[in-house]
Amino acid sequence: PRVELAWAMKAHQHAQVYFNLISSVDPKFLNLTKVDELIYQEFRQTFRDLRVDVLDPEELKSEPAK
Repeated sequence: PRVELAWAMKAHQHAQVYFNLISSVDPKFLNLTKVDELIYQEFRQTFRDLRVDVLDPEELKSEPAK
């Protein structure tokens, strides 16, 4: 149990640092991986009209969205 607790505490500290880092940068300048642009291009090819700023669960469940 002590090892698990120590691991959980370290994971929590790491998550806090990571969250603070990504929260302090404007998202348009944030790159998490070397292939972010490629991932985004592929996403946009597949989901051309999907608004990612506001996701509507009902819209995602619609037949055209499927």
